[in-house]
Amino acid sequence: MARKSDYGNDSISMLKGADRVRKRPAVIFGSDDLEGCIHSFFEILSNSIDEAREGHGKQIIVTRFKDGSLQVEDFGRGIPLDYNTKEERYNWELVYCELYAGAKYDNNAAGDYEYSLGLNGLGACATQYSSEFFEVTVFRDKTKYSLSFKKGEPVGELQKEPYRFLRTGTIQRWKPDPEVFTDTVVPYERLRDIVKKQSVVNGGIEFILKDETTGQEETFLCPNGITGYCEEISAMKGFTEPYFFEGEGKGRDADDRPIYNVKAQIAFCFNNEINELQYFHNSSFLENGGSPDRAVKNAFLYSIDKEIKARDKYKGNESKIKFEDIQDSLILVSSTFSTQTSYENQTKKAINNKFVQEFMNELIKHNLEIWFIENKALGDKVVEQVLVNKRSRENAEKARINIKKQLTGKIDIANKIKKFHDCKSKDSGIRELYIVEGDSAMGSIILARNSEFQGVMPIRGKILNCLKANDAQIFKSEIITDLIKVLGCGVELKNKHSKDMSAFNLDQLRWNKIIICTDADVDGFQIRTLVATMIYRLAPTLIEEGYVYIAESPLFEITAKGKGKNAKEETYFAYSDKEKADIVKTLEGQTLTIQRSKGLGENTKEMMAQTTMNPKSRRLIRVTPDDAKRTAEVFDLLLGDNLDGRKRHIEEDGHMYLEMLDLS
Repeated sequence: MARKSDYGNDSISMLKGADRVRKRPAVIFGSDDLEGCIHSFFEILSNSIDEAREGHGKQIIVTRFKDGSLQVEDFGRGIPLDYNTKEERYNWELVYCELYAGAKYDNNAAGDYEYSLGLNGLGACATQYSSEFFEVTVFRDKTKYSLSFKKGEPVGELQKEPYRFLRTGTIQRWKPDPEVFTDTVVPYERLRDIVKKQSVVNGGIEFILKDETTGQEETFLCPNGITGYCEEISAMKGFTEPYFFEGEGKGRDADDRPIYNVKAQIAFCFNNEINELQYFHNSSFLENGGSPDRAVKNAFLYSIDKEIKARDKYKGNESKIKFEDIQDSLILVSSTFSTQTSYENQTKKAINNKFVQEFMNELIKHNLEIWFIENKALGDKVVEQVLVNKRSRENAEKARINIKKQLTGKIDIANKIKKFHDCKSKDSGIRELYIVEGDSAMGSIILARNSEFQGVMPIRGKILNCLKANDAQIFKSEIITDLIKVLGCGVELKNKHSKDMSAFNLDQLRWNKIIICTDADVDGFQIRTLVATMIYRLAPTLIEEGYVYIAESPLFEITAKGKGKNAKEETYFAYSDKEKADIVKTLEGQTLTIQRSKGLGENTKEMMAQTTMNPKSRRLIRVTPDDAKRTAEVFDLLLGDNLDGRKRHIEEDGHMYLEMLDLS
């Protein structure tokens, strides 16, 4: 037996048959997880689409079965499976058992398929190889052909029987193999998304999607193609209507490369609320774009910059727009086809055809020029909006730089942040930060805390409403920036211009618990809400991961003294009216003194320790994402910009809160 260190002539081996895919699925499908499994489905669907697009059948039926298997049925010419005299082998062997065998290698020379999704002769074979079982039924030449495979190997021989009906087509059913893919259960919504998009770029082909598990069935037919899809994405909120144009051309990627045909369809509109760029080539969705994406960016940037200059809208030495300023308000869908396609790889997520890019670039520039001439008023609006986007981006960038300086870098927290009291321990696994209301509360909490692991940060007055304020306003607040410095983990902002404001890093959080501690009155509740809302806006992960708590303050202090000269006084705390009633009931016969609890700053050190600071006796309420979201919604209703909603709320529910008002 050769040792591991031996590396000789016998060390080289070759994968054969189904193992070429089963042992290395990611080479063909891009990965061995769910994405790779879904791509194997798309390979089979692509072949049926190619048939329908060539005019052979106008309907494709996709079914997901209870056992996890998938089926694609078309009404094309039917895959030839019988003996091939030229290759001296059966066609079923070439299609399902040989990589790089197919009918799409002569597209540029008037072959069977002019524009096809499938090019490499890999898909059907690779999917069959990666399946637990794979069954094929073909109707052609008045014959029904049947063929079965199991784990990449044929089961029995090709079956043939006379078929007297006129229908032709192919039915392929298979079950992705868990020995090949780590996840083989394709979600219905993923199938739906693929089928929907294919109906968009293959107008006139009817797609039917069935789910045996739920009994659900949907039909997709988009006669308006990408124009209708563009309109659907815009949700009727765009400030321009979808504009459609198309063109055809011939060219080559290099002087020594063959000439090929290209045709392109493009639809776009402008929208202030939604932006989307989607590219399809030979009806395959190009997740990473490639040549079409480069063409769109270059052409739109050139054309709109030209229009801004023509209108003299740049101020003084103002910098040029960037494509992202256009993209902020642009919805565009392109569908291109070519008889020669250079995909990045087998997963077909991007193309690299140089001529496709050049052709689209000129086509878009030409049609944008026409659009701006024909739509003068809308053109002015587009120019103004792009400049608004640009200036917003630049202002956000300036704010980002300033804020990043404020929130990052080494700082001596104890000395630089007013009235913050750190704890002794450096172990973030036990440290607790109390965010408290005002200086008076801070005084009693500092006396009652365990300085080994409990730090205190005072909130001086009511902090900013972070739902109404923009990023620049938020970070002008010293209270907020100080608190973020104390937390140590940075911020995570949803503003598209503020993605790198201060890279959020949960590992840098200095605390195991962040505890909001306020009086149990209306003002205290409002401050508590403002702090929770600030964290929800600036660092929602802290809430999602369970680091944020509210210290529950007692509402009532109940002193009980039994009968007799030597009877001792005992103190109880109730956190609600029901608790008060329950405690009073258990103390019947004793002399009771009940008083509403004072503010935090008036409580004794002993009471604060027992009710608020001591982990064994305090009560903490963990803030959950649902709590924070609901709080933000209610807070926005009561203190935000929703004036109509607030008016309705007061009219409908105001009577419920009258008892909270002091009307004396």
